[in-house]
Amino acid sequence: MNVNYVVSLIAVIVLFLLAYLGTHLLGLQLLFGIIIPYLATALFLYGVITRVVGWARSPVPFRITTTSGQQETMPWIKHDKFENPSGAGGVIIRMLLEIFLFRSLFRNTSAGLNSDGKLSFRLEKWLWLFALAFHYAFLMVILRHLRFFLEPVPKGIQLLETLDGFLQVGLPLMMLSGVVLLAAVTFLFLRRLFIGRVRYISLASDYFPLMLIFGIAFSGLLMRYFTKASVVEVKTLAMGLVTFHPVVPDGIGSIFYVHLFLVCVLIAYFPFSKLMHMGGIFLSPTRNMTGNTRAERHVNPWNYPVKVHTYQEYEDEFREKMKEAGLPVEKE
Repeated sequence: MNVNYVVSLIAVIVLFLLAYLGTHLLGLQLLFGIIIPYLATALFLYGVITRVVGWARSPVPFRITTTSGQQETMPWIKHDKFENPSGAGGVIIRMLLEIFLFRSLFRNTSAGLNSDGKLSFRLEKWLWLFALAFHYAFLMVILRHLRFFLEPVPKGIQLLETLDGFLQVGLPLMMLSGVVLLAAVTFLFLRRLFIGRVRYISLASDYFPLMLIFGIAFSGLLMRYFTKASVVEVKTLAMGLVTFHPVVPDGIGSIFYVHLFLVCVLIAYFPFSKLMHMGGIFLSPTRNMTGNTRAERHVNPWNYPVKVHTYQEYEDEFREKMKEAGLPVEKE
């Protein structure tokens, strides 16, 4: 049995019970409905700002050329403008492809031994597909929930909700984003559990967010299809939070506070975990820097002085011998 995922599962169950018993038996709706959401939001903002500022202050005086495309060099050598861009336009396109289509993950490979014992590499297209589905489904769920925090609800949010439930399955309507999110999280969890090399490097911190999202989805399904939390009361609480006039309405079941508490834990945990790659991608030197090391010389500012012998000096010294040998020279 994998201890790491068991520890994460137990942690989420404890959080679930903590919120349920705290509101159902102890009447701590004020704590779980107002105080904890504000604390989680403050911790989220502090963590995000701290990490982004820390990354931004990290000096990167030279180009990190860890790309798979040909850099711009001679006119007769084909240049990969998007993979190894030499200008800002190419960098923007590369960033957009990475952010919206996970371009580098699309080309990810896994190594393994064939039946004949030979090493082979396979594309991880299923990982790319489910990762893409997970992120877009999560984004859709977040956008749909904005209706609780906005009054009146923008038409764009209403349209997204209509498109999300266009299959008209069940009552209340089944939302496709919830199904896709649950399926994608299940795939990512099973991949860590059953692929040996992935399981070997997986820590409790890798399983915990997945278990937390499972708990959020499970409590959300309970509210939507079984316990039937009052949408009006939920919106009253949400509007009170965003307008800084918090109130705790009566009649909201304990499952809602469980759902809210798990969301708050995820929000507070976000900036201090690997989930922060959402912000880190924008500051990744291998993605946001141009590849122009052959056009411009980048000198590390804290290097000690080194006497260099430039090509111009080299040619001045050996020009006549280069001509005699038939080597091209820049100056006649």
